Amino acid sequence: MNAGTDAMMKISPLAGLPPPPDALIDVDKLISAYYDVPDIADPLQRISFGTSGHRGSAFNLTFNELHVLAITQAICHYRRHQGIDGPLFMGIDTHALSVPAFRSALEVLAGNGVHVMAALDGEYTPTPAVSLAILTYNDKRSSGLADGIVITPSHNPPEDGGFKYNPPNGGPADTDVTTWIEHKANEILLNGSANDVKRIPFERALHAQTTHAYDFMAAYVLELESVIDMQAIRASGIRMGVDPMGGAGVHYWPMIAGHYQLDLSVLNSKIDATFSFMPVDWDGRIRMDPSSVYAMQSLIAKKDDYTLAFACDTDHDRYGIVTPGSALIPANHYFSAAVDYLLRFRPDWNQGAAIGRTIASTQMIDRVAGDLKRNVYEVPVGFKWFAAGLRDATLGVCGEESAGASFLRRNGKVWTTDKDGIAAALLSAEMTARTGRDPAQAYDALSERLGTSFAKRIQAPATAQKRKKLASLSARQMTASTLAGDPILAVLTRAPGNNEPIGGLKTITAQGWFAARPSGTEDIYKIYAESFRDEQHLSSILIQAQAMVDAALEE
Repeated sequence: MNAGTDAMMKISPLAGLPPPPDALIDVDKLISAYYDVPDIADPLQRISFGTSGHRGSAFNLTFNELHVLAITQAICHYRRHQGIDGPLFMGIDTHALSVPAFRSALEVLAGNGVHVMAALDGEYTPTPAVSLAILTYNDKRSSGLADGIVITPSHNPPEDGGFKYNPPNGGPADTDVTTWIEHKANEILLNGSANDVKRIPFERALHAQTTHAYDFMAAYVLELESVIDMQAIRASGIRMGVDPMGGAGVHYWPMIAGHYQLDLSVLNSKIDATFSFMPVDWDGRIRMDPSSVYAMQSLIAKKDDYTLAFACDTDHDRYGIVTPGSALIPANHYFSAAVDYLLRFRPDWNQGAAIGRTIASTQMIDRVAGDLKRNVYEVPVGFKWFAAGLRDATLGVCGEESAGASFLRRNGKVWTTDKDGIAAALLSAEMTARTGRDPAQAYDALSERLGTSFAKRIQAPATAQKRKKLASLSARQMTASTLAGDPILAVLTRAPGNNEPIGGLKTITAQGWFAARPSGTEDIYKIYAESFRDEQHLSSILIQAQAMVDAALEE
């Protein structure tokens, strides 16, 4: 990052360093706080589904037992309302609040007679493994369909908890579904959940006839070769290292390495709810974010020891790729190179399958698509917008700016409809094995052919009120006629692909663009920007973008 954008983001002097003791959570206090009662009269302490479920922290009364009980009961109501009566696949990540939330959820699901498929021996379960399980069960079924719950706040700090629902299409729930569940759950809270929630004690729920053990890990690992050319990776002898970041896939990687006989070393197998092994992120907080150069410092330090190294976040739906020559590859660079590779090396895919990308991802993808004569489906932030297209294979590969992606099996059939960091990471090895170039080198070749992109994401503080205001800004509030010296061609508040609200805005010129949107879970907003000119032009876009947004929020 250059000095200008570093100043805007107020980079902590601790960024990239081991966390000091006072940065670590007290796990016992956090779990005790989980059972505290939120003030339902305060709207900030009610249930709110963002782009991927409800997230919050027990410390600020936004992720507590009452929230989980109400959401789970609302999901039970939704299942009955929709006639969903198959099993529910439930997985958890390694955040401290995930285990107590699992206990609460299981009590309600068992109390409502829902058949629950949970991991063997309490094993942690990555998001893509839950998505795959749902799709596998529902394949060729038209009734008795399965759905799922993943208890995770993704890469969020250790004190956070998260709870998301995946309907029978296997992907994140669409807005109409989450709105229904959110409203019903808050109705339960406001009416007094003790009378509305059906639950039984945990030990009874655990041993109920409706609670079943499911081997998510074997089901996922044994199917991986249908989406990744494992034989090519094995034959190449590529030396790989992986950092699971203490996440849900920590035991999946050894099984992958052993089953497919790969030269793959697991560099960190620790599970520690304080995540004390994580270098702190840009603002001095701990995040398990594989797209952050600060959080990835431990792996970057080992870049010369491996042909490729990669990491996944806590629920393993995001990736980070490290190479000796380029260190951490920006997520947009990797996804662009992966799109180009997949569309050239998957001959069994539907040749009309489009590329899915979010509003804040690089326009290099559009250039790749034009080069290969493919269509681009541009949507708001949120992987839910891709689920239907991945399921029916009208979308071949889909990705977000925040290092989340999924793509079809090698035969052109659906793999997962939620993000899959494991497959995305292993794809980097397949690309290297089959082309002789690592993904960073592949992206450099794209740049030589299609133009050089300069892109960056910054974050700035924003209260809950300002985040809400940003989500509802109109194009009329952006009064500037130029951006970094270029005429503004368009200000978008809806995505071109599906005409859905962006939840922020995007401003476009002939040489660059920026998009601004609030975080759904933290008191920050994010600005994504890209220039096809140079770094100075990019810096000018970012500086003006933050000034424009801040001015609009102060009105």
